[in-house]
Amino acid sequence: MFLTRSEYDRGVNTFSPEGRLFQVEYAIEAIKLGSTVIGICTKEGVVLAAEKRITSPLMVPSTVEKIVEVDKHIGCATSGLMADARTLIERARVECQSHWFNYNEKMSIESCAQAVSTLAIQFGDSDSGGSAMSRPFGVAILFAGIDNGQPQLWHMDPSGTYIRYGAKAIGSGSEGAQQNLQDNFTTEMTIKDALNLSLTTLKQVMEEKLSSTNVEVMTMTPDGLYRMFTKAEVEEIITGLD
Repeated sequence: MFLTRSEYDRGVNTFSPEGRLFQVEYAIEAIKLGSTVIGICTKEGVVLAAEKRITSPLMVPSTVEKIVEVDKHIGCATSGLMADARTLIERARVECQSHWFNYNEKMSIESCAQAVSTLAIQFGDSDSGGSAMSRPFGVAILFAGIDNGQPQLWHMDPSGTYIRYGAKAIGSGSEGAQQNLQDNFTTEMTIKDALNLSLTTLKQVMEEKLSSTNVEVMTMTPDGLYRMFTKAEVEEIITGLD
């Protein structure tokens, strides 16, 4: 006798008769309520551009971080529940430092994504008799990095699936943004082209007017590695779009 739909909703590890895990699907839907993030990988490097939602004039915009440094050669942008994002970012940083300590080499971007996905998929399961997580993490992550001189962009979702992309959009405006990326992205783009495309795409899908206050931009290149743009630099790029 099959359980009702509501019972499949509550069972985080229970497949429905159609072979679906509803809790994972709900977590993916939660990400669609988050800030829009654009990632573009070119031969010259990777660009991450993220929307920052400033919901009150009393908030200090600089404390809302959507793009963070994991290691000198890896940066990431998140969309979804920020509390969950901080947990996964902390795991990524620990794994990178542990890999360097043990092997005296930088961790590859794929290995970093895999280590984080291992934690993300542990919902409903417990390690060594410890307490289990009661739900999947409601966050998607874009990892941007340099691996042996080659730029890479990886996407990870709440199911623990991680896939390499040339260009990827996550968050509330991801559907329209992804279509725009498919229409305009080419593998021969320069970093400047990628910056313009990422901010143009954000401009199209964001509800608020694009400004240096509500947007963060980062580039990852083989020469400069992780570089976060200042407000003045972001404003200069936005002005060049008009």
